[in-house]
Amino acid sequence: MDAFDGTGRLYFGRNLNAFADCLSGGPGHPEVDQYIVEWRDHAVSREHLGYPETVRQLELRLSKCHPTNRPAVSADLAAAREERGTTVFDWLIEIFQDRAPGALRLR
Repeated sequence: MDAFDGTGRLYFGRNLNAFADCLSGGPGHPEVDQYIVEWRDHAVSREHLGYPETVRQLELRLSKCHPTNRPAVSADLAAAREERGTTVFDWLIEIFQDRAPGALRLR
C-alpha cells in the first residue's frame, strides 16, 4: 500500500491499525525520522474524540469483533459509557507515542 493517495496527501488507511502501520514506516511509508505531524487545534479534536465518540467506536468494534474479544471490548465500552478509561483521542496519542515517538506536535 502506498502511503500517498495520489493527491500528494498521506493516506493512513481505514482504521487505527492501518494508521499505526503507516507511522511505523515500511515500503511506501515515510520513515519516522522524516516527518513531524503538527496537530493544530488539538483541544477541539480532544473534545470531538471524547467519550461519546469512544462509545460509538467501541459499539462498532463490539459488533464486528471476534467472540473471544467481546468481554474486553464490552468492559471498555461500559467504562466509556461511565466516562472512564481512554478515549479515541487518547488512542491516537498512544499510537504516536508507540510508533513514532517525537513525531507529534500538539498546537
